[in-house]
Amino acid sequence: MSTELESTRRALRDAVAQAERAAELARLLDAAQARLAEAEQRAEEAKALAEQLSETEERLAAEQAAADKLRKELAEQRFQAEVANWKLSSIKVARWNRLGDAIKSGKSNPVRLARGLKGAAKPVKRPTAPKRKPVATANRPKDERPGAAFQATTSTRTLGGAQFKLKPFRVPTGPNTRPHLTAAVIADPHAEALLRYEWRQTTGFTPRDFARVLPLEVPHLLVVESVTQGPWAEEIIGEPGEGLKSLLAWCAERGIRTVFWHTKGDVSAYAQAADLFEHRFTADLTVAWPRLQFGVQPRVHNPLPLSGGRIDRVLTLDQLLPEHLTYPDVLTSYRWPAAADCPPGTPQWRLAEIAACGTPIGTEADSRRAHVALRRAYAMGTMSERIDEMLDAIGLPSARPTLNTSVLLPIVDPYTMEHALAQVARQPGVDQLIVIGPPEAELRARDVLPDVEVIHRRPAPSMTVGAMLNAGIDLCEADLVAVMDPRDVYGSHYLSDLRRAFLFSTADIVGKAAFYAHLRKPQATLLKQPEAEYTYLPEIAGGTLLARRNALRELGFADLTEGWDEVLMRQCRTDGVKVFSADRFGYVRVRDEDRWLLGAAQLVEYGSAEPHALI
Repeated sequence: MSTELESTRRALRDAVAQAERAAELARLLDAAQARLAEAEQRAEEAKALAEQLSETEERLAAEQAAADKLRKELAEQRFQAEVANWKLSSIKVARWNRLGDAIKSGKSNPVRLARGLKGAAKPVKRPTAPKRKPVATANRPKDERPGAAFQATTSTRTLGGAQFKLKPFRVPTGPNTRPHLTAAVIADPHAEALLRYEWRQTTGFTPRDFARVLPLEVPHLLVVESVTQGPWAEEIIGEPGEGLKSLLAWCAERGIRTVFWHTKGDVSAYAQAADLFEHRFTADLTVAWPRLQFGVQPRVHNPLPLSGGRIDRVLTLDQLLPEHLTYPDVLTSYRWPAAADCPPGTPQWRLAEIAACGTPIGTEADSRRAHVALRRAYAMGTMSERIDEMLDAIGLPSARPTLNTSVLLPIVDPYTMEHALAQVARQPGVDQLIVIGPPEAELRARDVLPDVEVIHRRPAPSMTVGAMLNAGIDLCEADLVAVMDPRDVYGSHYLSDLRRAFLFSTADIVGKAAFYAHLRKPQATLLKQPEAEYTYLPEIAGGTLLARRNALRELGFADLTEGWDEVLMRQCRTDGVKVFSADRFGYVRVRDEDRWLLGAAQLVEYGSAEPHALI
């Protein structure tokens, strides 16, 4: 009996304990449900506040626009009042008005009349015309041009305790390679600098505000780099964050293509986030994703020099790039030394960027080796070419302006025909040849250039070289037009080197003001204006002219055989057409004798010019 009673008591205690646990669980469940309901209520309140904030921002923007409009109208009214006062003051001091006043006041007094006429005859300074002043606005619109807010800030460098003040490299503000394409980009400063000129680029949005920022200009694609800092780093490293998931869902709803670009770091740290993207690319050769390497960006990686020139010293990489430099300051440093001594193991992209800025790599300042290295850096691929590959892979159009070239070849002397055609034949990338010369030039040109469209015109006996060029320019169909002189020598990299200048300069005409020349009679090799490399100048040599077709058509050619290029350059200065002088290499001007050259160029040696010029 006692055993049964004890069992019953134990069962009752267990039942009471279970009931207590059930009651505690029920209490916890009620509390959790209450917190969930409170959270849902707060989420609704936050959503309502976000909507109110958006509406308030829209109203504020509208009010600011209205205020700016009123400021402009008020400023215009003030300006017009100043103009009216200026006109009145100008009339008062005008000689004819002062003569009239003198005659009127002195008509009954000859002495007063004489004094008045004498005073009116003296010159009086007219009042200065008013000028429109910039109107201050509450919020000036942000300059969206690429590079506008991306400028160097550090102007001093320290070497061995001595400070050097630099004039920073000015990051260009455009143009865009593909203005029809908009990309939302999440990237570290280096990659952002490489991409900003390839399309219209939206950056700076965060996981909290992307839904408000991106609809202002809905992008065609989203590109996310394997960033290591900033608000998106914690979203893509390790477990993907809710902000990233929301961003990708937002893109999916709108058919926006999404790209993940792994450029650095352990790929496993980004693998989970990368799996959420439609397309994945990597710069790591050990990762089995499609390749997308860094390329040089011609807008910022180019041989345009610093305004203060280079220091006459070879710097190590540590001296060249001290810690904590922003990337615009890095672009300044690239252009500073006479040469950069880079240790083994320096990343290939870093070597390519330094070489593309025209800085010799090594322990000597060798301009010839530097030019070859620059050429090789561009041959490894530009960012425009890399983005072409990416866009083709994800199914977006990669259309952009081309550097297709037509060559104008006027042949006055039939004895120069074979030499001239041989110079054109060694140029890669020629799409069209317009040859104006003797009848046999047509068949010979088709034999020498079988893959190039050849158009032949036979000149009239009295036609000058300028007239021949004018007749040929309307036949050109490529975006660029080159004029080649049948007497001169052109290296195999001549046109490709010149075309490159259109990737980083804003000129309509490119050529050479610095070049080698060879005079046959004295067998002298000369160098003309070596300081004129990579700069905007009033003129270049006519035999090196490469121009945008439309600009050249508007300018036209003077009806001259000698001096047509000088007239063209004067017209460029009159019309404000920019002319850019590229490097000294790849071209030799050949004449029997030239007194002007002898007086204006420095003697290199007595012998052939080709070993110096053709590299």
